[in-house]
Amino acid sequence: MINNNRKAKSFTLERSVVEYIAHTRAGQSASERVNELLKRAIAQEEQERLAMEAQAFFREVLPEEREESRAFQTATRRTLARDED
Repeated sequence: MINNNRKAKSFTLERSVVEYIAHTRAGQSASERVNELLKRAIAQEEQERLAMEAQAFFREVLPEEREESRAFQTATRRTLARDED
């Protein structure tokens, strides 16, 4: 089966990488094995990036940020209470 999404490229690889590909391709072409390994590496890199984003999002809030949040919440409650009257 021909995959129309492929594009022929030329890359220079370290000898140890070429040897690893040759020893682990298990019936696949070297190109297919390289694509498989690159897709795994891309997925791993994306997971690492998402983990870093989640860590930044859920990081501990600094005390000054809490004070700012509390001040905003207090002002919002006052505004809502005033609007209810």
